[in-house]
Amino acid sequence: MLVIQPCCRARLTAQDLAFIQSVLTSHEEQQAKLAELLADPEARDMVLDDPALMRALLEVRRCLPVSPRLYFYVLVRHVLRRFGLHDRTVADYIAEMLAEFARTERWRNPLPGRDLGVDYLYEILAALRDVDDTTAFLLRTHLANHTLFLSGLFAAHIEYRLQRRGAPGLRYYQEVGRASYRAARDHRLAQQYGLTGVFDTLAEQFEQARQALTDLSDRLLTLESLDRSLEDALHSMAAMDPESAN
Repeated sequence: MLVIQPCCRARLTAQDLAFIQSVLTSHEEQQAKLAELLADPEARDMVLDDPALMRALLEVRRCLPVSPRLYFYVLVRHVLRRFGLHDRTVADYIAEMLAEFARTERWRNPLPGRDLGVDYLYEILAALRDVDDTTAFLLRTHLANHTLFLSGLFAAHIEYRLQRRGAPGLRYYQEVGRASYRAARDHRLAQQYGLTGVFDTLAEQFEQARQALTDLSDRLLTLESLDRSLEDALHSMAAMDPESAN
């Protein structure tokens, strides 16, 4: 069962660690001490909050020398704090969601082996009527993430459709997203996967999280420096017609 987990910090690559060390110190002795800190979860969290690391990622003008997990975690953590969301686990979850959604098939087909046709919100809502309890949890979670992703990174696109074609606006996405995170939060599997707290925060502070992702899209996210598959995925999402959700 594919359930997005807040695991970016725990899955940093050797290349990620080397990049962090190169940014934060140039002395071999200090790099060795930094490596020890990165091996400790609490110390690692403090290191990843270093503003120099974020600046270094934003200044890259070539193919990113780090994994999508490190890139998204550092930037998401930064923008969420700007909007009052200080829980690192929430930042980690959203960062992992973005890394997962970089793969087109992940957001188009949340249930491998089953063609449910879930490109649009109404398709996911329709699919919920005829699935088992476990599948309902997966689809509710996917629907919640889907609305946060789209309304956060493509807020201007949604507003354009609203004005030009009367398609659902940001309020609609917020209502669907919050309700979906609440439903996922109250499901027995949320507790099993340790996601109750994350879903509760995103349900109650969906708008702040959405605004943070819009800020990320407007000010921080440099698509040309990302992997091509991620760029293609984001533009494919932007091409989706929210009008069909009516």
